[in-house]
Amino acid sequence: MNTRLWIGLVVLVTTAAAGADTPPGTELDGRFDALIQPTELSAWMRQLAAEPNHVGSKHDRANAEWILAQFKAWGWDAHIETFQVLYPTPIRESLTLLGAHPFKATLTEMPIPGDATSYRIRDALPAYVAYQGDGDVSAPLVYVNYGMQEDYRTLQRLGVSVRGRIVIARYGGGWRGLKPRLALEHGAVGCLIYSDPNDDGYAKGEVYPKGAERPATGIQRGSVADMTLYPGDPLTPGVAATESAHRLAVADAPTIQRIPTLPISYADARHFLESLGGRVVPTAWRGSLPITYHTGDESVRARLIVRSEWSLKPIYDVVAMMKGSTYPEQWVMRGNHHDGWVFGASDPLSGQVALLSEAKAFGALAAAGWRPKRTLVYLSWDGEEPMLLGSTEWVEAHADELRHKAVIYINTDSNARGLLRVSGSQAFQHLADEVAASVTDPETGVPVSARRRAALLLAGQEPGASDSDKDWGKVAATRAHSLPIAAMGSGSDYSPFIQHLGIAALDFEYAGEGAWEGVYHSSYDTWEHHSRHVDPGFAYDALLAKTVGHAVARIADAELPPQRFADFAEEVASYVAEVKTLADHRREAADVQAQALALDAYRLADDPTKTHGSPSPLQPVPYLEFAPLDNGASHLMRAARAFDAALSEHGESLSAQVRAQLFEALRTVDQLLAPEVGLPGRSWYKNLIDAPGRYTGYGAKTLPGVREAIEEERWADADRYAKLTGEVLDAYAMRLETATELVLGTVR
Repeated sequence: MNTRLWIGLVVLVTTAAAGADTPPGTELDGRFDALIQPTELSAWMRQLAAEPNHVGSKHDRANAEWILAQFKAWGWDAHIETFQVLYPTPIRESLTLLGAHPFKATLTEMPIPGDATSYRIRDALPAYVAYQGDGDVSAPLVYVNYGMQEDYRTLQRLGVSVRGRIVIARYGGGWRGLKPRLALEHGAVGCLIYSDPNDDGYAKGEVYPKGAERPATGIQRGSVADMTLYPGDPLTPGVAATESAHRLAVADAPTIQRIPTLPISYADARHFLESLGGRVVPTAWRGSLPITYHTGDESVRARLIVRSEWSLKPIYDVVAMMKGSTYPEQWVMRGNHHDGWVFGASDPLSGQVALLSEAKAFGALAAAGWRPKRTLVYLSWDGEEPMLLGSTEWVEAHADELRHKAVIYINTDSNARGLLRVSGSQAFQHLADEVAASVTDPETGVPVSARRRAALLLAGQEPGASDSDKDWGKVAATRAHSLPIAAMGSGSDYSPFIQHLGIAALDFEYAGEGAWEGVYHSSYDTWEHHSRHVDPGFAYDALLAKTVGHAVARIADAELPPQRFADFAEEVASYVAEVKTLADHRREAADVQAQALALDAYRLADDPTKTHGSPSPLQPVPYLEFAPLDNGASHLMRAARAFDAALSEHGESLSAQVRAQLFEALRTVDQLLAPEVGLPGRSWYKNLIDAPGRYTGYGAKTLPGVREAIEEERWADADRYAKLTGEVLDAYAMRLETATELVLGTVR
């Protein structure tokens, strides 16, 4: 590290610790924080994670009813809303290596000595992935690395086909549901997914129980429903899954995968992988099993059998309200899900117990005379793990009401020791920064914002830092600038709010130091594991409650709009620059590849003694019509800066009536980003600024209508969505201009 950077970092952290980075906390913050008790969070998690609590289990319903009782005891107006969703459960699973050295996969997770919860698996479902296709297939086995798009391009260059094969992919590199979908698109008949110890096992650290990482028999469950089309119940896209809802036939539901798929442990996977022949894989494809990794050939076959019971099952959303004193028709919403794949201690109950602690604290404050100005809506979702079932169905059921009442949705999910991570609507970036400055890291004693700023600063200086890390590092070094927050993809319950209805959303978590990824979605995600390796003493789960509680209270009681719109405008400007650069790079790549194909360069450069192939030709890239997008982004920047300046100068002098008008005018502004047309081929996703990528899943695609059209060589869509996106940015900017006139008109 250079001396100047080190001195700057020391000054940054020490001044923050001394309070220079911390605005005065509100009196309410202190009263609220005093009510958060880590021992309560521990006890609640221990109870909620005592038995398997997947959708349809007895414990899942018992947890919902217990949560409901707590809300009522704390003074909230609470009820349970029930939906009927398709939720398949396995009735037969088998995986066998055929041939001279047969092996039958155990598909079993062994209990861990010293972890009493891991023995309580009598009512647990076996290791599986939800919404896979049923089938009984026997075929040669091919190793496909992570099973992502780029991996299939590599296989093509290696001369390896997966058509008619069963693929085996390791977890990572992208969302699990893409693995069977891409396998099917390339002609495979089955898909296996395993956790390689290189990614979350002994190569990362000691395995559980000695350490936090995945033991040899650990299996990662999950959903493989194609959430990139739409989340929620596969049979009721766009409408709530009520008793009387019209439903698709299972065979017609596009989000259900069409090939049998199973997750397996690396203990089982080793037997299959070490038997493979064919080419030795590229270096980047090699995991940490003590074998030589091969692609596979015709010599090794496997038989995969999966059968499920496909029926509707109830899910139980707990909805609790505390009516606002001044603006009862404006809702500040806060949610976390309570269902898990097995016990679900870290995922999701670490976030759920934080939510409960917040609700209890707000209940106590209300009993002592405080009342939020806006209505608080606390939501404990069911069915998140199978594919955001509870939140999606609730949002679809209440869509009209939410459009008229929603201010923001604040989400959490899993939580651990570490640094604060925030994603969501960037207009709330400054508020998130203020909240981070209002809470103290329990292990260092400095404001959370100081640790976050220091980490971003250093990440931007690391060798090999990405352009994004470098940019964020520069922002972190500028103390006058709010710390950036990430765009939202998918994978948690914020998705139907921000991406379907265009309701502003934030997601908070602490992460990076307590390790839970090794037991993710396994029967080892227990209270014992969480309390030993993820958040000993539940200090950071309690910190999450304080952090989110401060955000909820600030927005609920805000007299003026809490957004700073220039932060959002700056992000949009960067996204526009990225898609233009993407088009230029794709054009250059297509030109270079065309020259290489014309010269037969791929064949001539390959080793003639090994299988090989040429890549599929890229389409020539035309010059696209980016002018509407440029104009919309420029308009947004001007309008955002003008509004922020006007509010900063005159906000405090506005009358109560004008403040209320201003807040209401901007409460719905993000809905303008989600026009009814939606994204091409997946119109459930309507937000034209953020969406989960068709080929990234959880990972966000910004300006998705334009960006993905370029990536997928859909040039007409790229031009069309540049125009549509420019139009929504113009509409957003005009709303800001109207708000600016409202501010300035009162002081002229």
